Amino acid sequence: MAKILVVDDAQFVRVRYRKLLGEEGHEVVEANDGQQALELYEKEGPDLVLMDITMPVMDGLEALEKIREQDSDARIVMSSAMGQERMVIKAIQSGARDFIVKPFEPETILEAVEKHSG
Repeated sequence: MAKILVVDDAQFVRVRYRKLLGEEGHEVVEANDGQQALELYEKEGPDLVLMDITMPVMDGLEALEKIREQDSDARIVMSSAMGQERMVIKAIQSGARDFIVKPFEPETILEAVEKHSG
């Protein structure tokens, strides 16, 4: 199973990810903003990052770029609310492997994890 870094400023979203992914046997590490994600990525070396775009301190796009600077092979799947097409395009251009639109169905998350975690 994979070690997954979940990055979202909304605690209820992190709890939902943790429960869903934990039930599938994955190890979940949590960060509540992009800065914390950078620190945990370096420390934990996750197989996959599931990261929100809109967050305080450092947004997901900046964190994506900084993580990819550290590790060009980083597997990062971005998420955000509907209606943010420009950000989706920028995330993919910056190296995100995939994009999930919130609110998401559990199957969508599990498919992304299976497809991109290794």
